[in-house]
Amino acid sequence: MIFFRAWDRPLRNFSLVAACLAGFLLISCGESSQRSPDVASKAAPTKTVDPATAGTVSGRVWLSGKPPELHAIDMSAEPACAKAASVVPPVVVTDANNNLANVVVYIKSGVSDYRFQPPTEDAKLTQKGCMYEPHVTALMTGQKLDVANDDPTTHNVFMMSQNNQPSNRSSQPGSAPIVESLTAPELAIPVKCNVHPWMKGYVFVFDHPYFAVTQADGKFELKGVPPGTYTLVAWHELYGSMQQTVTVTTPGASGGDFEFKAQ
Repeated sequence: MIFFRAWDRPLRNFSLVAACLAGFLLISCGESSQRSPDVASKAAPTKTVDPATAGTVSGRVWLSGKPPELHAIDMSAEPACAKAASVVPPVVVTDANNNLANVVVYIKSGVSDYRFQPPTEDAKLTQKGCMYEPHVTALMTGQKLDVANDDPTTHNVFMMSQNNQPSNRSSQPGSAPIVESLTAPELAIPVKCNVHPWMKGYVFVFDHPYFAVTQADGKFELKGVPPGTYTLVAWHELYGSMQQTVTVTTPGASGGDFEFKAQ
């Protein structure tokens, strides 16, 4: 039997605490290493699309029902903006046949194994008439976004990104365009002007070229899609998202119409 003297107790207690602390650290380190994500870099995609076998996904987007009645924007707080013609918020834009503009149609997944080169030409976004034109912009990762100011007044470009670096930059009249570098895929990045709060738009960033923004005729066309089955998504600012499955089997065209219903 081992006897401890009274003056040995602090030393013994310290030893026990040290042992427990060491054990806790070992357990924590072990758990940390188990929970650590795999930091090994993913191999870059190497497949390229064969134009001889690629097809086209095309279609039309329209609105069933009566579009909402939107009132003209009050720009009287800014004299330079008030000189512009009466402007209605471009939230729901349709033509005489109710074809729907400003809808982003894109392939959701299925092409991550392919390598794509971004366009060499920068995407354009213009502050004109104290509005963002176009209202919805889409581009590829690695493609620059030029934001120009065509107005005789100062704006600021507040890009509220989540996956990319947010930015809030002043845009002076007649100055060189602001150049944004968006390196990560991201959907519906809000863009606004804090000086003129009615100025709003959206920017989409994709890591592939299979996307389109509809114009007044509601039509879209995604060219050069490799054979396969894909989820095709249509996004609208007010009406949300819809999706459907499309299959590309030949170099011909595959259909993908979307009908949004007025609320």
